Amino acid sequence: MNYIKTDIEGPVIIEPRVFGDERGYFFEAFRDSEFRENVADICFIQDNESLSARRGVIRGLHFQKGEYAQAKLVRVVKGRVQDVAVDLREGSPTFGKYISVVLDGASHRMLYIPHGFAHGYAVLENDTIFQYKCDRYYNPASEAGYRWNDPAFGVEWMLDEDEIILSPKDASAPFFKPEGR
Repeated sequence: MNYIKTDIEGPVIIEPRVFGDERGYFFEAFRDSEFRENVADICFIQDNESLSARRGVIRGLHFQKGEYAQAKLVRVVKGRVQDVAVDLREGSPTFGKYISVVLDGASHRMLYIPHGFAHGYAVLENDTIFQYKCDRYYNPASEAGYRWNDPAFGVEWMLDEDEIILSPKDASAPFFKPEGR
């Protein structure tokens, strides 16, 4: 695997070695010992998958608060997304900044997102299947999020505004308000 650091300390892009021939392909998507050595010493305990039937779906920006904060390893099985992680770590020199990575089923690239980040993605192709591993279980009482188009973050989504499809929860998510400001 190839491990690529991003402009923000913590998130890592992972490119697996893909072996292909006329039959198709094979690749190792995850190896615990290699991940711990090159990315983070954590244990993933939950796998999730979502299908977005239409281009234009935005899911996020979501995170879990406090002791339920989740680190994630995300990838696309089929289709293509713009994946976004926003740094919410207090005291971080990149607090409020984000990274944006295109993930797709053809390249098999993955993105590791550590604790302290809000996460979201924009679906760029119909029938996109998105998978992610988490190091902590989902806790509904700790769920939080910010608006996808929050000006505090200035995410440049790869969609036109008129094609964006949101859940009611994401459409009404609060805007970021830094404490004491």
